[in-house]
Amino acid sequence: MTEAEIHAGRDPAIRVTAMPRDTNAYGDIFGGWLVSIMDNAAGLTAARHSRGRAVTVAMDSMQFLEPVQVGCEVSVYTEIEKVGRSSMVIAVEAWRRERHSEAASKVTQAKFTFVAIDDDGRPRPVNA
Repeated sequence: MTEAEIHAGRDPAIRVTAMPRDTNAYGDIFGGWLVSIMDNAAGLTAARHSRGRAVTVAMDSMQFLEPVQVGCEVSVYTEIEKVGRSSMVIAVEAWRRERHSEAASKVTQAKFTFVAIDDDGRPRPVNA
């Protein structure tokens, strides 16, 4: 199945290419790089939804389902699952696609919790 079929009508929050600088000592893409890309995508979604600054306060467990190789395109999709007074839970999925292919596979998923904050770093209402 292609990524377009799986995510029909949805644009990724972020799409990047895995590069050699993103590898661990064994030549595979470093898991921390992928977590960083996912956190960035969720942060963009949280900031847009809350119309301001939002910070990561938690992330649930994640399991790496498949490796990502250098040159793969990584697309990260986000969806807001829950909104509280100042917090948002954002579901995040990362998918990889080899450079010359249309077939995609899910690499990992997690839920990120963000809190909207004001200029002084204090929680503020999401819809303020």
